Amino acid sequence: MNTTTLTNYLSITIGLWLILSSCASKDVMSVNKKDTALAKIEQLSAMMDEARALSLDVKREETLLWFAEEFIKFADWDEAHQPEIERLFGYYAPYEDQKAKYAAELPEFERQKVIDILDDGMATLQQVIDGEIVRPPVNPIEWDNIEVAKDALLSNGRPVFLFDYFSKSVGIPLTNTDVYNDHLGAIYHGGENLYPVDHDRAINSFLLNEDGTWDEELVKEVTMIPNTNTGFLLYWNLGIPEWVEKKEPQVRKGRSLFTGYDVDNPLVRDVWGKIVRHTGELTQGKKVTQLGYILNNEPHWYSEKDHWTARYGEMLEISTYTLDKFRAWLSKTYQGDIAALNANWGASYTAFEEVDIEMPLDKTALQGTPKWYDWCRYNMDRGTEWFQFIQDELHEVNPDADTHIKIMSRMFTEDTRSHGIDLEALTELTTMIGDDAKASGGRKLTAKKPESWEDKYAYRWAELASTYDFMESVSPDKIHVNSETHFISSSAWRDMETTPDYIRSVYWLATLHGMDVGISWFWARDPDGSPEDRLEGELDFFDGALAGSYAGSVNMQPQSANEVAQVTMDMNAVSEEIMALRAQRRPIRLFHSETSAINKAKHMSEQAPLYEAFYFEGIPVGYATEKILKKQSADDWDAVIVYRTEYATDTEVAALQDYLDEGGVVLVDELSLLRDQYGEERDFPLEGKGLKMIKSADDLAQIRAMAMSYMSTETLPVEIIESNEQNAKTCTWRIVPYKGGYLVNILNIGKEPSELKIRMKNGEKVKATDLLTQQELGDEMTLRTNGVLLLHLQS
Repeated sequence: MNTTTLTNYLSITIGLWLILSSCASKDVMSVNKKDTALAKIEQLSAMMDEARALSLDVKREETLLWFAEEFIKFADWDEAHQPEIERLFGYYAPYEDQKAKYAAELPEFERQKVIDILDDGMATLQQVIDGEIVRPPVNPIEWDNIEVAKDALLSNGRPVFLFDYFSKSVGIPLTNTDVYNDHLGAIYHGGENLYPVDHDRAINSFLLNEDGTWDEELVKEVTMIPNTNTGFLLYWNLGIPEWVEKKEPQVRKGRSLFTGYDVDNPLVRDVWGKIVRHTGELTQGKKVTQLGYILNNEPHWYSEKDHWTARYGEMLEISTYTLDKFRAWLSKTYQGDIAALNANWGASYTAFEEVDIEMPLDKTALQGTPKWYDWCRYNMDRGTEWFQFIQDELHEVNPDADTHIKIMSRMFTEDTRSHGIDLEALTELTTMIGDDAKASGGRKLTAKKPESWEDKYAYRWAELASTYDFMESVSPDKIHVNSETHFISSSAWRDMETTPDYIRSVYWLATLHGMDVGISWFWARDPDGSPEDRLEGELDFFDGALAGSYAGSVNMQPQSANEVAQVTMDMNAVSEEIMALRAQRRPIRLFHSETSAINKAKHMSEQAPLYEAFYFEGIPVGYATEKILKKQSADDWDAVIVYRTEYATDTEVAALQDYLDEGGVVLVDELSLLRDQYGEERDFPLEGKGLKMIKSADDLAQIRAMAMSYMSTETLPVEIIESNEQNAKTCTWRIVPYKGGYLVNILNIGKEPSELKIRMKNGEKVKATDLLTQQELGDEMTLRTNGVLLLHLQS
């Protein structure tokens, strides 16, 4: 211990003794947590001075210090406003019964978490000072100087991953550095105030008046966003002006939760076409558009009975405009042959103009029938056509504008397919990939029993990972924006005891899978610690729903808020390495067919185990579809697996056959490809030298070994042998060549630590260096649950 460290240690020890002495006169059994935290803040500050004197980077500690001081202030506010905090806990149903208890415990909880992160941070900084670890220097984000490259965002000429919070402290100016800074993020959001419907800074239906003039005050909210920081603009589609409703009484029929009108309505299209073109011209080239125009917030058009959307009656109706478009789609699909439709539907129409369909659909009775397929396929096509229309209107006046859509990841992974979202088509359409994918560190708070992932894993990861792998397979060279990450909290899950290790793991996993921007849900603290304006007083339905997001969220979790910033700094310190890992080839492609997903009750659930079987083998999982097989180079993969995919269109089968004819390898089970989209049986349709029949669809290990035998020998030069108490692989890893050796990333998403042995397949001895600490780890190591390793392997 050097002289400076000893001096600091003695001063903090004396300070803590004085605190203990002062507490002795109070009716308490332990040191006052606020005073303890303040003393530790002083200790950290002193250590940072010592580190600076040694020319060591302390940007990580500057963020830690900021959050510690902020949450001490927040705890004081919460303590002084117990009725308000209790009211906010009461808006979230799982907390409602014990809202008084949670409110009373919150201030001390926050102070203890501040103490915990300070202790952890000081322990790490001491290792840095003592030379035990060497951290890569932080690459600060230049929020006002972001460059949008082809497939990456750049800051200081290097790839950079951006973070922030969605729906952030509404009412606080964008220029307020207490809210927009290096610690919380400083992305300027053109579309923050989500509720009520006629909100500011978003592009919405209320900008246009009935007489064709503009509401200049609302337009100004969009155009007056400072042209300094990078950002995005949001098309907020919830509301529709009264004058539109009076002219078009059907305008609400077929709406969805956040799209408050019928997208087939001609007046809606006229209004939105004008709004998109006008605001597109006014905002062209501004920095707030660098991260794109978000064309919609969580679009969906569910059409089935007994779905959660049934509580909103108009969602499950359709307008005459939608019905007429469906009739036209059917006429085109059946090439004008009404007899063919009648044969499929068991109907007796004399013309397509007579076709009708009852809404909502009875999924139990109809799924697997031609009527179900035709509606679900049409519903997806009309959703895609709507976004094509909006994007075309924007590009007519602003041809270089980037776009994406905030698509819920479950639109891909869930079995329901009446939602109207064709993820592949929309990922192809927009210039950036967009979503609000989620993960969770625990089971749903309403769950009555353990969820299946809990058997082996530390958190619910598969929806996030598989959806990202699908989108990145469709559009491998696009920037990827998650404009509302639900990794810390969601409507179904949150946990005040969320660990920093979970935060680190899930953000690292998402970034490794392609995420360039992660804008988390949600930050609602004003600088004085009070909840933001929308959460004050009595709240209506939508504001009440928003308030339900506050309790138990990151706004009450110092450890989570700090770790989001910390992991982002660490990822940006090694951004080139992460980008190299993201470019690893996807040698095995899982064939995805929306045809089977529409027709089968559990298609996506049946596909999930196959994805999981390949996830821990050192390769990124890839997908193939008819379009991917036709448009992308087959050199990008070694084999395609068709698994439990009974239904496929003739064009899907033809794409697989063409791939075989060109020398490709297709593994297929005996259950697949035997029916067309309408359930008509066909003989097994594929042939060729590269056709390999899977003996048993139930033997995933055999399928995996069979597929991987066709991989290039250079794909995996390294073997990682994993052992744990579960006797299951839970460490997902990737590998690419790097500086004369190999770069390996390992994430243990299992609920138990794993023992790892790293071996070169050529028999050479290997040594591993941790690139985040420069510590030598040898070739055997233990990786804790939620642990992250970025290794340089050398022989």
